[in-house]
Amino acid sequence: MSQHRFVLIFLFVAISCAVQTKYPESWWKPESTESAPAWEILPQAAKPKEEVILSKRNELGILSNFAATPFFYKGKPYASVEGFWQMMKYPDPEYKNDPRNKVKFPFNREQVAAMTAFEAKAAGDQASEIMKGLNIDWVTLAGKSMIYCSEKPGEHFYLIKDAMVKKLRYNYEVRRVLMATGYLKLKPDHHEEGCKAPEWKYYQLWMDIRQDIQRSLWLAPNMRL
Repeated sequence: MSQHRFVLIFLFVAISCAVQTKYPESWWKPESTESAPAWEILPQAAKPKEEVILSKRNELGILSNFAATPFFYKGKPYASVEGFWQMMKYPDPEYKNDPRNKVKFPFNREQVAAMTAFEAKAAGDQASEIMKGLNIDWVTLAGKSMIYCSEKPGEHFYLIKDAMVKKLRYNYEVRRVLMATGYLKLKPDHHEEGCKAPEWKYYQLWMDIRQDIQRSLWLAPNMRL
């Protein structure tokens, strides 16, 4: 498929969804609180037609970093944004004199890049414990280090947002679902703890990306996305 045709199809899908005023009732379908894990925020917690939980219990879960939505970033494959995120904690062959090489990690970068969901998160949690012991507060990509948890948008923030855009471009269903949310406020499906870095707020990043697309459609319909 040519790049021009791809852009036209993308714009058609986005325009069709952006003006949507009807939303699937399943997005707010009540779920049992008895079997829900402590970390989860259920779909019924959102105000219908005003906001929506990006719940893994329905199609909105595809917007989660955990979702199996493969993409390429700078020529390398990733199975999910979570795998991309956690992979950066592991020793980097391109980073000169990487102090992480002094310790044995449970996986290598390629293995973590191929992971999704809780598997990727668990691999990242193990790496975080090792990094803590090494007094490391940074991660790397392609030999470049960046602060991992900053309350102001930094290199890591823009890197994660860029990866999410790549996820959207490589996966039609991600584009369809995101634009189908129209102007609803997106909310997380889990209670937020720990780092207060803005890139942790994936739901806000999706709203920013969605707004960028909506603006480009109305202000510059021939703009390449």
